[in-house]
Amino acid sequence: MMIKKILIGIDDSKYAEHAAEYGFDIAHKFKAEVGLVNIVEPVMMPQTIASTDPLMSMAMPGTGIEEMELLDIQKNQSENIVDRAIKKFAGNIQVTQFHEYGSTTDGIINCAKEFGADLIIVGTHNRTGLDRLLMGSVAEHVVRHSEVPVLVVPFKEIV
Repeated sequence: MMIKKILIGIDDSKYAEHAAEYGFDIAHKFKAEVGLVNIVEPVMMPQTIASTDPLMSMAMPGTGIEEMELLDIQKNQSENIVDRAIKKFAGNIQVTQFHEYGSTTDGIINCAKEFGADLIIVGTHNRTGLDRLLMGSVAEHVVRHSEVPVLVVPFKEIV
C-alpha cells in the first residue's frame, strides 16, 4: 500500500485538531503530501427591515450585515484554521489548501477526488443518540460515500 496524498478535513474544533495531528504524523512517516480542507457551510441569516415602501405600506427587506461581508469573514476564518494547522503540524510537508463553500461531506469527498487523495482523515465529535440524529455525522457520510479509504480519528476527552 502506498500513501502519497492524504486529505485531512478540519474545522475549528479540538476533534479536528487531533485528527490533523494524527494525519500529519502519518504523512511524515509516509513522506506524503497533505491536502487540508475546511468547508464553510452556508449561514442562514434573517433579513432586517431597511425601510417601508410608502406606496404599499409594506416593509422592504434590508440586508443588515452584507452577504459579501459575511462571506469574507467566513473565508478569513477558514484560511486562519488551515494556516494554524499548517504552522502547528506540517513541518517540511507540502500542503495544498482547499477552502470550499457548501456541504461539508460533499466538499470533503470532492476535494479528495480533485487532490487525488489515497487516504482521507477526519475527526469525529463522538455524537450519539439525538445529537447524532439531528446533527448528522460528517465522518459517517464520508466513510459511506468515499472512493478511497477513510480514517476516522476519535477523540476522548480526559476528565
